[in-house]
Amino acid sequence: MSENQNGNKMAWTTNLRVVATISVIFLHVSSEILYQFGHISTFIWWTGNIYDSLVRFCVPIFVMLTGVLMLSRTYELNDFLRKRFSRIVLPFLFWSIIYAIFAVNDKISGGSQMSFFAIIKWIIHQLLNGASYHLWYIYMIIGIYLFIPILSKWVQNATENEILYFIIIWIFTLVINQPILSEFRINIDLIYFSGFIGYVVLGYYLSIKSFAVSKRTIKVIAILLIIVGISITILGTYFLSHRKNHFVEYFYTNNTLNVLMVSIGVFMFFKNFEISNLRIIKAVNFISKYSYGIYLVHVLVLTFLKTFKINYGFINPILAIPVTTLLCLLISTLIIYSLNKLPYGKYIAG
Repeated sequence: MSENQNGNKMAWTTNLRVVATISVIFLHVSSEILYQFGHISTFIWWTGNIYDSLVRFCVPIFVMLTGVLMLSRTYELNDFLRKRFSRIVLPFLFWSIIYAIFAVNDKISGGSQMSFFAIIKWIIHQLLNGASYHLWYIYMIIGIYLFIPILSKWVQNATENEILYFIIIWIFTLVINQPILSEFRINIDLIYFSGFIGYVVLGYYLSIKSFAVSKRTIKVIAILLIIVGISITILGTYFLSHRKNHFVEYFYTNNTLNVLMVSIGVFMFFKNFEISNLRIIKAVNFISKYSYGIYLVHVLVLTFLKTFKINYGFINPILAIPVTTLLCLLISTLIIYSLNKLPYGKYIAG
C-alpha cells in the first residue's frame, strides 16, 4: 500500500497516508479530554478541542486515498476478493482477537465470573461488533471494498459531468443534514448518495482533475479551506457543548461540511506538495509500508502507555499529546515491523 517516492508521480499519496496515520493516533490521544467537558480545566479542554479539531480529516483522507488508488484499476472479481480481502481481513481478524482477549481479561480482572463458553461467546460478540473502538473503520472499509469492483467500472466509463453529478448530490446530502437546514428536508430517499462512498469518488475525481491555476494558487485555496473548516469545528464544538452543558461531537463527525472542507484542503495541499529531503522520504516510505498494521495496533499501545501514566496529562497537554503520539507511533511501527520479519508474519501484522 505504499509507493516509492523516487520518480513516482503518486508519491504524494504516500505522504498523505503517513499524515493520516499519524493524525489518527494524535486524534485518539487528544479525544480522551473532550468527554470530560465541565469536569476538567477550561485550558485542558480547549487544548484537546483544538488539537482534535486539527486532525479530524484523517478518516476521510484514508477513504479518499482508497478512491485514488483503487478506482483507476480494473479487477477480475475473484482475484480482487482473494488478494484485497486476504490483506485486509486476516490482520483485522488477528488483532480483533487480541483486543477481544484483552477485553475478556479486563472483565475477569474486574471481578466478572465467566465460564469457558461465556468467554467464547464474549469473544464472538466482540468480533461481530468491534473489539476496539477504532476498528469500526475496518468494518466500514470492508463494505466499501465490496463495492469497489462495481464502482471502478462506473467511474472509468463515466464522463466528468456524471462524476460531478454524483459528488454534488452527495454534498447536498451533507448540507441538508445540517442542524438548521434539516428542518426543510423533503422526503426523498438519497441514501444511495450518502455516507463514505462519496469520499471514495471525490478522492478519485480530485486525483485526476487538472485545475487551470498554478500550484501556488491551489495551495492557498487549500490552506483557506483548512483554516475555515478547522475554525468551524473548534468554535462549533465549543458553542454546542457549552449550550448543552456536555460534550457534543456533531462538528467532529466525518460527514459534515466543515470536515469535508478540511479534507479537501489537506488532500489538495499534499497533491501539490513535494518532499525533497531524502531522510524524510525514507522515513515516510517506511511508515507508509506499515501504516495498516500501525492503525490496527496503536490503540493497544496507547492502553499500554496509559498504564505508565503516559497520556495527555503526564505533562502540560500542549506537549503531552504530541509526545504521546510520537511514542505510540514509534512503538507501533516497531511491533508491526518485527511481526513482519517472522515467518508468515505479514499475514497477521497488517
